[in-house]
Amino acid sequence: MRLGRVDFGGVVKEVNLAFLPEADIGDFVVVHVGYALAKIDPEEARRTLALLAEAGAAAEAAS
Repeated sequence: MRLGRVDFGGVVKEVNLAFLPEADIGDFVVVHVGYALAKIDPEEARRTLALLAEAGAAAEAAS
């Protein structure tokens, strides 16, 4: 079983790479229930992470 370490915004978890054997260090991947399922484009990943950070900041400001 091939495992990798993924950084989820500062929280590092081990994920199973069985479905994504071509994953390499520095790749952005979609993870669900501990399995890396797909690689995504780095620019798309950065846009998504920025939107999530913005949503988190808005939620904090609203509470």
